[in-house]
Amino acid sequence: MRSIWKGAISFGLVTIPIRLHAAVEEKSLRFNQLHAKDQGRLKYRRTCSVCGEEVPWEEIVRGYEYEKDHYVVLSDDEIDRGVAGPHVIDIVKFVPSEQIDPILFQKTYYLAPDGIGVKAYKLLAKALEDDARVAIATVAFRDKQHLATLRARDGIFVLGTMYWPDEIRDAEFEELDAKVDVREQELRMAKSLIDSMTGDWVPDEFTDEYRRRLESLVAAKIDGQEITVVEGRETTKVVDLIQALKASVEAMAKGETAKKPAARRRRESA
Repeated sequence: MRSIWKGAISFGLVTIPIRLHAAVEEKSLRFNQLHAKDQGRLKYRRTCSVCGEEVPWEEIVRGYEYEKDHYVVLSDDEIDRGVAGPHVIDIVKFVPSEQIDPILFQKTYYLAPDGIGVKAYKLLAKALEDDARVAIATVAFRDKQHLATLRARDGIFVLGTMYWPDEIRDAEFEELDAKVDVREQELRMAKSLIDSMTGDWVPDEFTDEYRRRLESLVAAKIDGQEITVVEGRETTKVVDLIQALKASVEAMAKGETAKKPAARRRRESA
């Protein structure tokens, strides 16, 4: 696994050299834009809005628009001095993991020990894992300083970059100001439906069915097969909340609307 950044974890007077690796790999299908007439791939040119000329990479600079059509230009060195500090993941605090709102989470990376410092790496990882705590840290890379969490997962450090608290929008929806009367019967039925759908988190139960169907469609087209379009299932608008909840609970009990995933069926039949 190729590292994308090198630095160190700073923990008090302890410095642990690490390598940063991408922890996830998105598997959605990627499409190119083509000319429908001859299937030629479209190319985009970087043209100047003032002179209309195509601009080579070496003539491109970065500018901040402080008012309409007025920019202050910053060189790469100036941006690096303003943003990127030493390659250090600076731990500033430890907190219980359940106190962090998941809305803050952004991207996830693995941290591997780099050369010396393996003992300190394992020691800190075990201490965090045993006490179910995460470290809050700051780190600068990719032209930005990040707030981040550092937690242990099966003995491996996982760095999760986060949005800064002032980047989270307030959830203000006037519809929620309306007063509604939640009846006890409705609440009981809702809880009953939730109970019937409650179980342990088993990652293997979930697959990207849309991607699987799309891959099958692409493969069929490559083979020159004729494609049959299947109409989507119609949805029924239900006005009576109690009846909808009751029907959902009954359907779950009969297994009509939510069949068990294949992975669960295999385990139960084993």
